[in-house]
Amino acid sequence: MAGANQIYGAGMIESGVTFDCAQLVMDDEIAAMIKYTVMGMPVDDDRLAVEDIAAVGPFGDFLSLESTLAHMRELTQPKYLDRRVREEWEERGGSDLYERARAAALEIIESHTPDPVDPDAAQRMRAIVEAADRERGVA
Repeated sequence: MAGANQIYGAGMIESGVTFDCAQLVMDDEIAAMIKYTVMGMPVDDDRLAVEDIAAVGPFGDFLSLESTLAHMRELTQPKYLDRRVREEWEERGGSDLYERARAAALEIIESHTPDPVDPDAAQRMRAIVEAADRERGVA
Protein backbone atom coordinates (compact mmCIF):
# COMPACT_ATOMS: atom_id res chain seq x y z
CA MET A 1 0.00 0.00 0.00
CA ALA A 2 3.04 2.27 -0.02
CA GLY A 3 2.35 3.80 -3.41
CA ALA A 4 1.28 0.68 -5.30
CA ASN A 5 -1.24 1.51 -7.98
CA GLN A 6 -1.93 -1.88 -9.49
CA ILE A 7 -3.56 -4.99 -8.13
CA TYR A 8 -2.68 -8.17 -9.96
CA GLY A 9 -4.60 -11.41 -10.10
CA ALA A 10 -8.20 -10.36 -9.54
CA GLY A 11 -10.39 -13.40 -10.15
CA MET A 12 -7.48 -15.80 -10.35
CA ILE A 13 -7.18 -18.93 -8.25
CA GLU A 14 -4.60 -21.71 -8.30
CA SER A 15 -1.76 -19.26 -9.00
CA GLY A 16 -3.55 -17.99 -12.07
CA VAL A 17 -4.28 -21.40 -13.58
CA THR A 18 -8.01 -20.91 -13.09
CA PHE A 19 -10.24 -17.83 -13.34
CA ASP A 20 -13.34 -17.60 -11.18
CA CYS A 21 -15.94 -14.88 -11.84
CA ALA A 22 -17.17 -15.03 -8.23
CA GLN A 23 -13.59 -14.55 -7.04
CA LEU A 24 -13.35 -11.52 -9.33
CA VAL A 25 -16.43 -10.00 -7.68
CA MET A 26 -14.95 -10.64 -4.22
CA ASP A 27 -11.56 -9.25 -5.25
CA ASP A 28 -13.23 -6.15 -6.68
CA GLU A 29 -14.95 -5.48 -3.37
CA ILE A 30 -11.72 -5.98 -1.43
CA ALA A 31 -9.86 -3.68 -3.85
CA ALA A 32 -12.49 -0.98 -3.29
CA MET A 33 -11.99 -1.27 0.45
CA ILE A 34 -8.21 -1.01 0.03
CA LYS A 35 -8.64 2.02 -2.24
CA TYR A 36 -10.82 3.68 0.39
CA THR A 37 -8.17 3.08 3.04
CA VAL A 38 -5.25 4.22 0.89
CA MET A 39 -7.04 7.43 -0.10
CA GLY A 40 -6.97 8.40 3.56
CA MET A 41 -9.64 9.20 6.06
CA PRO A 42 -10.35 12.67 7.40
CA VAL A 43 -9.30 13.24 10.99
CA ASP A 44 -10.75 16.27 12.73
CA ASP A 45 -12.19 17.14 16.13
CA ASP A 46 -15.70 16.12 15.09
CA ARG A 47 -14.64 12.68 13.89
CA LEU A 48 -12.33 12.07 16.84
CA ALA A 49 -15.32 12.67 19.15
CA VAL A 50 -13.13 13.02 22.23
CA GLU A 51 -15.96 14.66 24.20
CA ASP A 52 -18.37 11.84 23.29
CA ILE A 53 -15.85 9.20 24.31
CA ALA A 54 -15.31 10.91 27.66
CA ALA A 55 -19.05 11.31 28.23
CA VAL A 56 -19.95 7.71 27.36
CA GLY A 57 -17.04 6.14 29.22
CA PRO A 58 -15.92 2.50 29.20
CA PHE A 59 -18.47 -0.09 28.06
CA GLY A 60 -20.93 2.62 27.04
CA ASP A 61 -23.21 2.77 24.03
CA PHE A 62 -21.84 4.83 21.14
CA LEU A 63 -24.39 3.60 18.61
CA SER A 64 -27.12 5.95 19.84
CA LEU A 65 -24.96 9.09 19.56
CA GLU A 66 -25.60 11.69 16.86
CA SER A 67 -21.88 11.72 16.01
CA THR A 68 -21.93 7.99 15.29
CA LEU A 69 -25.00 8.34 13.09
CA ALA A 70 -23.45 11.32 11.29
CA HIS A 71 -20.27 9.46 10.36
CA MET A 72 -21.14 5.75 10.18
CA ARG A 73 -21.81 5.84 6.42
CA GLU A 74 -18.31 7.19 5.80
CA LEU A 75 -16.98 3.67 6.25
CA THR A 76 -16.81 1.35 3.29
CA GLN A 77 -20.19 -0.09 2.41
CA PRO A 78 -19.54 -3.53 0.92
CA LYS A 79 -22.23 -5.15 -1.18
CA TYR A 80 -21.20 -8.76 -0.60
CA LEU A 81 -19.30 -8.91 2.70
CA ASP A 82 -21.96 -9.38 5.34
CA ARG A 83 -21.43 -7.52 8.60
CA ARG A 84 -24.71 -8.47 10.24
CA VAL A 85 -24.91 -10.40 13.49
CA ARG A 86 -25.25 -14.16 13.08
CA GLU A 87 -28.94 -14.33 14.00
CA GLU A 88 -29.93 -11.75 11.39
CA TRP A 89 -27.64 -13.35 8.81
CA GLU A 90 -29.25 -16.76 9.44
CA GLU A 91 -32.77 -15.26 9.25
CA ARG A 92 -31.94 -13.92 5.78
CA GLY A 93 -30.78 -17.29 4.49
CA GLY A 94 -27.24 -17.54 5.82
CA SER A 95 -25.57 -17.36 2.40
CA ASP A 96 -21.80 -17.13 2.45
CA LEU A 97 -19.65 -14.60 0.63
CA TYR A 98 -18.90 -16.93 -2.26
CA GLU A 99 -22.60 -17.65 -2.84
CA ARG A 100 -23.44 -13.93 -2.92
CA ALA A 101 -20.48 -13.13 -5.18
CA ARG A 102 -21.36 -15.97 -7.55
CA ALA A 103 -24.96 -14.77 -7.82
CA ALA A 104 -23.71 -11.25 -8.56
CA ALA A 105 -21.27 -12.52 -11.19
CA LEU A 106 -24.02 -14.51 -12.92
CA GLU A 107 -26.31 -11.48 -12.89
CA ILE A 108 -23.57 -9.33 -14.43
CA ILE A 109 -22.84 -11.96 -17.09
CA GLU A 110 -26.53 -12.30 -17.97
CA SER A 111 -27.45 -8.61 -18.00
CA HIS A 112 -24.37 -6.58 -18.95
CA THR A 113 -24.24 -5.06 -22.40
CA PRO A 114 -20.77 -3.69 -23.11
CA ASP A 115 -20.34 -0.42 -24.99
CA PRO A 116 -19.41 -1.08 -28.61
CA VAL A 117 -15.77 -0.65 -29.55
CA ASP A 118 -15.12 2.47 -31.60
CA PRO A 119 -14.79 1.31 -35.24
CA ASP A 120 -11.51 3.22 -35.66
CA ALA A 121 -10.06 1.59 -32.55
CA ALA A 122 -11.21 -1.84 -33.71
CA GLN A 123 -9.58 -1.27 -37.10
CA ARG A 124 -6.30 -0.17 -35.46
CA MET A 125 -6.33 -3.24 -33.18
CA ARG A 126 -6.97 -5.52 -36.19
CA ALA A 127 -4.03 -3.90 -38.02
CA ILE A 128 -1.74 -4.52 -35.02
CA VAL A 129 -2.79 -8.18 -34.85
CA GLU A 130 -2.34 -8.68 -38.60
CA ALA A 131 1.13 -7.04 -38.48
CA ALA A 132 2.11 -9.31 -35.59
CA ASP A 133 0.80 -12.36 -37.48
CA ARG A 134 2.85 -11.38 -40.56
CA GLU A 135 5.93 -10.82 -38.43
CA ARG A 136 5.59 -14.32 -36.97
CA GLY A 137 4.76 -15.88 -40.32
CA VAL A 138 1.24 -16.84 -39.27
CA ALA A 139 -0.67 -14.86 -41.89
